[in-house]
Amino acid sequence: MTRTTAATHTPGADPTGAGPPPTDEGGPSKLVLFGLLLGLMLGLLDGTIVGTALPTIVGDLGGLDHLSWVVTAYLLTASVSTPIWGKLGDLYGRKGGFLWSIAVFLAGSVLSGLAQDMGQLIAFRAVQGLGAGGLMVGAISIIGVMLPPSQAGRSQSMVGAMMPVALVGGPLLGGFLTDQLDWRWVFYVNVPLGGLALLIIGLCLDLRTERVTARIDIAGAALLSTGILALTLLGSWGGTTYGWSSPQILGLGVLGAGSLAWFARVERRAAEPIIPPRLFADRNFTLAQVLSFLVGAAMLAASSYLPQYMQFVRGASSTASGMLLLPLMGGMFGAQLLLGRITANGGGYRAYTIVGGALTAVGGLALLAVGADTPTAVPSVLTFVLGAGMGFLMQSTLLITINSAEPRDMGAATGTTTLLRTIGGSLGIAVMGAVYASRLASGGMPEGGTSWTPEAVGTMPEEVREAVRTAVTGGMHGVVLGAALLGAAAFAVAWLVREVPLRKE
Repeated sequence: MTRTTAATHTPGADPTGAGPPPTDEGGPSKLVLFGLLLGLMLGLLDGTIVGTALPTIVGDLGGLDHLSWVVTAYLLTASVSTPIWGKLGDLYGRKGGFLWSIAVFLAGSVLSGLAQDMGQLIAFRAVQGLGAGGLMVGAISIIGVMLPPSQAGRSQSMVGAMMPVALVGGPLLGGFLTDQLDWRWVFYVNVPLGGLALLIIGLCLDLRTERVTARIDIAGAALLSTGILALTLLGSWGGTTYGWSSPQILGLGVLGAGSLAWFARVERRAAEPIIPPRLFADRNFTLAQVLSFLVGAAMLAASSYLPQYMQFVRGASSTASGMLLLPLMGGMFGAQLLLGRITANGGGYRAYTIVGGALTAVGGLALLAVGADTPTAVPSVLTFVLGAGMGFLMQSTLLITINSAEPRDMGAATGTTTLLRTIGGSLGIAVMGAVYASRLASGGMPEGGTSWTPEAVGTMPEEVREAVRTAVTGGMHGVVLGAALLGAAAFAVAWLVREVPLRKE
């Protein structure tokens, strides 16, 4: 069986921070890469796979008033744990960290499938999210230290392409498993797949890491976790559960900002900070994190609210609305693979970062031309432009990040990118949701219409259906205009990126 070997840097052993080079210049074998991608895919899928099963879960377990927490608990713990897993991998071994994250994820999956009430399911989903936080950062950082950036483009493009696949494929797979088997199989399906990833990585990957004496930054981890929790709850509750000017939302804003400000101060003094401030001394690294935040906000907002238009205005089913977003996924997937191939052949990335911002802005503006009577195929095809722009941005920011970070900081660097993309998505959904709701109200949505299902709207008189279609189209226009503005901001930031040659060592 093929074994892939690399050595990682031990803090204090090399003052340059470069660390020893990989012992296998060929990088990870195809089997190891498959295991890494499989583990990564499981973590991404479980952020979206539960959505279509939630009505059935409520019918079985009850607890409708706590329904949103089935998803929120997972996203919260995944976000909080991501940078911590990254730093643990840097200090104590990336292979061990990745294996432990799979084990925690599988334990949470089994327990979630065995849940007997909504409280248990929420708690077990939180455990599952703790493991999921290490899956993405583990896969990216392992590839990052085993291949130089000049060779990692194609592998990293496959990693980046998993996100759009999960966004579209998760709901489809969740609905299929719920309809054909049982909602508990939404969680049980992880066991054989995760077990296979555990077996492949455990047997075929050999990352030699000397154990270090440094301790994890407990104070920094606590402050970062508090800040992320506060901001995520603000994004989830703002404008829905509580008003934007309510004491709860204002308090969360103050708590989040205060915790993160204190976190930044603590990190400057910590011996082994969770997110090393030295990373931000690199201009390109800092710009890449800004771009990650912007593209995360645009991506999740678009993928969350475009299906509303497909279902309420065009009359598509839940499954069909997901299928109609395939061009969005195809654009993201194709752009990432294309840029990976270009950089692997010695091409640059800066121009495609600028192109990504431009295409995101143009794609959002193009969707403003879509009306209530526009044929369904038109908005579906137009999402390809938006997806291609976001794909270029995601892939280029990932390459810039791994090219800017020393091997000893690879986990912390990739964890930071993932974290900022997640926070951007959370806040993007919240802000775009507020815009969407306000456009519905100003667009003539009938009283009580925000609680109607697409099926219920289909049975109503024509004048009511027309009012709903007009209002939802206006809401969608607000969201895509927001995505266009985020793309324009990314376009402006991208011009500041410097074309630093990808490392070949």
